[in-house]
Amino acid sequence: MQRKKVLVTGGTGFIGSSLVRGLLEKGYQVKVFDNNYRGKMNNIKDIARQVEFVEGDIRIFDNVLRAVKGCQIVYHLAFINGTENFYKHPDLVLEVGVKGHLNMLDAIVQTREVETFIYASSSEIYQVPDHIPTTEKIRGIVPDVHNPRYSYGGSKLMGELLTLHYLKAPTVKRVIFRPHNIYGPAMGFEHVIPQIVKKIIDASDGLRRQSVNIEIQGSGEETRAFCYVKDAIEGIILSAERGKDGEIYNVGKEEEIKIIDLVRKIGIAMGIELTISHTHLLMGSTPRRCPDVSKLKTLGYQPATSLKAGIQASVDWYQSYYLKNLVSNSTHGLQITS
Repeated sequence: MQRKKVLVTGGTGFIGSSLVRGLLEKGYQVKVFDNNYRGKMNNIKDIARQVEFVEGDIRIFDNVLRAVKGCQIVYHLAFINGTENFYKHPDLVLEVGVKGHLNMLDAIVQTREVETFIYASSSEIYQVPDHIPTTEKIRGIVPDVHNPRYSYGGSKLMGELLTLHYLKAPTVKRVIFRPHNIYGPAMGFEHVIPQIVKKIIDASDGLRRQSVNIEIQGSGEETRAFCYVKDAIEGIILSAERGKDGEIYNVGKEEEIKIIDLVRKIGIAMGIELTISHTHLLMGSTPRRCPDVSKLKTLGYQPATSLKAGIQASVDWYQSYYLKNLVSNSTHGLQITS
């Protein structure tokens, strides 16, 4: 029996490249579509010969149409992520999120080959949820259209509406998943774990000092629930294979942790004693976030990676990366850039 061909948009990104590996392990043919604006070919270099790579821009319909042709399943992950981008480049976030999504759905209708469409939404659509752990039934919201931060959450929410109400292809199964704080090695540099690792390395002069002070945003009492990327990929594929048409699934882990406790765990993983000071929290930041994943568990989802093991793997990768660049940049008179 011929294997179904899967398209992963944003397939050279952190979650995208991990998803590509997961799909290959399950025997799918995989096509990757990306322009490497945030993703990197280095993320898939070890599997490059096993996939078909299509370079293109999600904002250009002909590029999207070329990518969709020949595929029976589409995982749509292409987006502009990273909190800094939400504030600095909201126009680009919206263009990729809305125009790119419309292009994808129009291409699916035109090709008439796609059987399943899986859309990567976000926990950002919940903003400040009215219950924790948060189920999929809570309202999505854009609290303040003047705040550029919501370019991301707003376009993710628009993507859900487009998936459920714009896609004019009644034979296509539509599944939406909402990832919650997926982390792991090589996740990028705009997230809390790599940022804290870098702060510790900078403050300790390349780990030469064993006790340092670092500054974090907010009181540290804010919470998140972190899910290791390998577990998340299992959940995403389960939602596609076993999920029902029109359903939405939280992907994450029900293990809420205060940010200050996360920072302390990172310090322990690096062997550094921390004193923590505080600065203001960016406007629009969510004080608590933790998903209810019971719906996904009915499909067989069982995240297995402990927070301790996941943090250690992530810290080891970023510590090695930063220290290597610190030595290189010291030698060549350059500054570390992320």
